[in-house]
Amino acid sequence: MAHIAWLGKKTPFCGNVTYGLNTTEALRQRGHQTSFIHFDNPGGLSNGESALLANDPEVSLPYLVKSQVYTIPFPGAQRELRESLERLQPDLVHASLTLSPLDFRLPELCEQIGVPLVATFHPPFDSGMRHLTAGTQQLTYQLYAPALARYDKVIVFSELQAEVLTKLGVQEQRLAVIPNGVDPECWAPTSPQCTNPMQQEVLGRVGNERIFLYMGRIAAEKNVEALLRAWRLVETKGCRLVIVGDGPLRSTLQNNSTPTKENDVLWWGYESDLNTKVALLQCAEVFLLPSLVEGLSLALLEAMATGTACVATDAGADGEVLDGGAGIVLSTQGVTSQLRTLLPVLRDQPVLTAELGRRARMRVLERYTITRNIDDLETLYRGLLGATKMAA
Repeated sequence: MAHIAWLGKKTPFCGNVTYGLNTTEALRQRGHQTSFIHFDNPGGLSNGESALLANDPEVSLPYLVKSQVYTIPFPGAQRELRESLERLQPDLVHASLTLSPLDFRLPELCEQIGVPLVATFHPPFDSGMRHLTAGTQQLTYQLYAPALARYDKVIVFSELQAEVLTKLGVQEQRLAVIPNGVDPECWAPTSPQCTNPMQQEVLGRVGNERIFLYMGRIAAEKNVEALLRAWRLVETKGCRLVIVGDGPLRSTLQNNSTPTKENDVLWWGYESDLNTKVALLQCAEVFLLPSLVEGLSLALLEAMATGTACVATDAGADGEVLDGGAGIVLSTQGVTSQLRTLLPVLRDQPVLTAELGRRARMRVLERYTITRNIDDLETLYRGLLGATKMAA
């Protein structure tokens, strides 16, 4: 089996973190050795020694600034990364890119030590370039394209994303489309009665109303404000909008979102407990994702696997995921007006939401399981390392 040095993030929580933790755990379960290299040492080491201990599978690199979006490493981080890789002697380096200056130095570093280099490129996008936010993300793609062209393989989540990078000069043969995957046994529907203790705990906080759910970061690109505007404009008797997550716009939106109807919006806050997140989706009737830009939303795949009816924009790869009847796809333009029309339909048609939930789960089982994701990843590794190394 192969020894993979995984360069990624463990904090703060975001899709990149979930992707890295889930993927490395799945690789370990298949017998591969993984060493997790991540930025988790603010300001550098006080004693000047490397953060890598002999045979330690985890390496902590120093950083100056770290956020959900980008990372600025400490000046000595590149040296420590090189020393760590030379000690670990992995068969392959897989970088789940953290939007860090180190991302641009990795091809040269791995070439010098003779190790194949794979990247997973996460940044959200909107291939239609329909918003200022999408234009800003396009600049990220333009900035990264020359560096990505020097990686041995670059994993993207959709054909649309691959097309964007190809147009920017990344050779098609360097790109591999491997969508995100989720565990359908963890994210699974239950009976409509919601009888298990965790679901009862959720319902005790939410109440007896039918749940319309948003789960994710509360930031400009997620467009939660458009969802709130639409919610205020329709009659939602018997329904409750539950917003799970945190982010830079939470306090502003929460303070400005005093509803005209009594307590029909619940600001749940950030939720770290896996079982609670599963229960929230199991109890929800509709999952709403109004993003202006996306990669391939793990939250959307989790909702689909749980059998929740899903509504998302066509930003990033989300439209591909729901296309063909697995959910309802909105344009990123005019989200409020589209939801204003759609929400009453979903409110009045529980048979429709149940069917959409059934189709959503079927789509995940067909295309977006973690098993399929790791199968494709092992095939990619095998192409770089050879069948002998992968089977050893």
